[in-house]
Amino acid sequence: MKAKIIPQKKGRNRVKLLIGLVTIVLIVLMFPHGESIESEVTIGSIWIQDDLIAPFSFPVFKDPIKYKKELISAEKRIYPVFQKSNTPAYPGIDSLNNFNDYIFKLIDKQLSIDNPGTENPTFLSSTSFDYLKNLRLQEKNLLFNNKATIKEIFNTTAFVLNEIYKKGIIEQTELKWKRDSIAIRTGNIDRIDRTDKFLSVESAHNLFVSVVQKLNVSDELKKIITEYGSHFLLPNILFNESLTKELIEQTRKTISRYAGIVNENERIVAKHDRISEETKLKIDSYRNAKGERLGEDGFIFQMLGKFIHVSFILTLLLIYLYLFRKKIFYDNNKIFLISLIILFISFITYLINQIYISAPIHLLIFIPAASMLLTIIFDSRVGFYSTVVIALITGALRGNDYSFALTNLFAGALAVYTVRDIKNRSQIFRSFLYILIGYTVTLSAFALERFAGIQSIIIEFAFAGSNALISPVLTYGLLIFFERFFNITTDLTLLELSNFDRPLLKELANKTPGTFNHSLSMGTLAEAASEKINANALLARVGAYYHDVGKTFSPQNFVENQSDRKNIHEDLTPEESVKLLINHVNNGIELAKQNNLPAEIINFIPMHHGTSIMTFFFEKAKKLYGEEKVLDKNYRYPGPKPNTKETAIVMLADGCESAVRSIEDPNADKVENVIENVIYNRIREGQLDDSPITFSDIAKIKESFINILVGNYHKRIRYPKQDEIEKGSEEESHSE
Repeated sequence: MKAKIIPQKKGRNRVKLLIGLVTIVLIVLMFPHGESIESEVTIGSIWIQDDLIAPFSFPVFKDPIKYKKELISAEKRIYPVFQKSNTPAYPGIDSLNNFNDYIFKLIDKQLSIDNPGTENPTFLSSTSFDYLKNLRLQEKNLLFNNKATIKEIFNTTAFVLNEIYKKGIIEQTELKWKRDSIAIRTGNIDRIDRTDKFLSVESAHNLFVSVVQKLNVSDELKKIITEYGSHFLLPNILFNESLTKELIEQTRKTISRYAGIVNENERIVAKHDRISEETKLKIDSYRNAKGERLGEDGFIFQMLGKFIHVSFILTLLLIYLYLFRKKIFYDNNKIFLISLIILFISFITYLINQIYISAPIHLLIFIPAASMLLTIIFDSRVGFYSTVVIALITGALRGNDYSFALTNLFAGALAVYTVRDIKNRSQIFRSFLYILIGYTVTLSAFALERFAGIQSIIIEFAFAGSNALISPVLTYGLLIFFERFFNITTDLTLLELSNFDRPLLKELANKTPGTFNHSLSMGTLAEAASEKINANALLARVGAYYHDVGKTFSPQNFVENQSDRKNIHEDLTPEESVKLLINHVNNGIELAKQNNLPAEIINFIPMHHGTSIMTFFFEKAKKLYGEEKVLDKNYRYPGPKPNTKETAIVMLADGCESAVRSIEDPNADKVENVIENVIYNRIREGQLDDSPITFSDIAKIKESFINILVGNYHKRIRYPKQDEIEKGSEEESHSE
């Protein structure tokens, strides 16, 4: 038998090519722009190439972090620009005068007999408004009784507001514009005043209340003036954000972006010189200038070089998948998933490259998370090779940063090691220690090489520790997403499905105890055989557990569940019996889909029978109807045949376990003969033709089955009075 790889259609090949091209193009677009990427240099390292001589003059850019600090410092030196209100009167007084007229008209309207109203100003209480109406009525009837008129109330309020506006009420600004002093602009002239010289709206209100309380008027009138006047306390020193931003922009333009200039034929760095901070700035500036001088043709060639660069790296992974993981290579969904993870890490690298701070934030690129994801989803070898590719790509995005690539390669490799045989989801979090060790060892090595200070090493360890802590959490969260979105069946999913508390397995155990025990025995056989031939032992075991779940619909139709009851097939025609047996396959598939079992597990339900013939009923039919009237196709399972090592192993385990169980007085020779016969019949019928099982695998599977089944059914010595015990005699039942 030989593995059959079904050739892909041209359409599927085009999809694969499209995925590859889009991935490469997107990664190329994430490369730093305007740079001639050659090699990354780090402060403290040794320049081992020939003297670097400037072929043309170019400016030396300041360190991005220092330049940003200078801009921030310049911005902080700018005073926010305020302007006095442009209205002739103070804004609050102007509003007050307008509102006074409105109040007079409103009161007169409500006092009118012909057209009484009920409207009340929103910021005056009913009590205060009624008081004003009463005053107005007394004015009309010339009954003042030495009480203040409404006009006097308005004049008093205006007087108090005028006194406060003379001090100036400053408009409240956002926290980022808070300063001890401000610029008051009049025309084109700015006058700098301290902020505390002016009143805030809150302090103006408090001052207004305190002034009103000192007036020689009644308490009732003080209350009305306070309530009425507070509404018109408006800022008259107004913040002008556009003028402030314009001033800041002008100031920023005065900050030079350059720290100096390198003239043509000037030496940038000499061979064997140690790279200093100043030298690194010169080299980086030279690379930028060189990239900018390339022109349109040079830019195209540079992008082509990047495209080929990334293509070579990704081709390494594709070659491995094609040679050793053909199932992944021919599955476009899995190729897309790998591409998505690579793009995700590349995009994080791109974002990190855009942040300029004096901290090693590049250590927060979560390559170990990608390593663990790919290992859990596929296997450790795919995880490791993918880690190599991701480390190379991100290293290239970092300006061909060798130390970065090697650091993450080692940390990612250790992450792969920690989850290579994962048994539960909590094991993901054990990876923290190994990832931290990987980063610590490599960072220490490179730090010693460049004579890094203790403080910088500690900071790098802190960021690496954050990566080691976040990567397992990120892995856990993304794993659930990928499992659901891509319908991926990981070993973690299989472990959860193998729990006997799962609804389907509990139902199988309760309704069909014979089938359940048969499935458990098959699981043991399948797992042991899979380990011998490097198949997925966990998948084979779980597939064996669920292969006969369809029997829960009608347990009595199957002999292993009939106990001492009569076999119902004795009263059925061969055709009726065959229909009942085939139904358990269809019912099992439907039941598995209802319970959201993965497709990899559902495949075991029809494939463990393949297209094999139901020999017992086929022979029975020939005796009843005559051999010439019976067609074997009517007595076969619908299939399909097993197409993986695991489904093939379960088919053989099912046949061997059932056949050995039916042996009377079993011994090693009988067991071995039965196993050989079952396996030979499956091969002769062509049931294994679609599976990647080899004859070498068959020999190992047979040996594994024999070792286990001979042990299960070995002959035991008979105890004294065994016959009486088996007959259940009263004498023996009461002994001991």
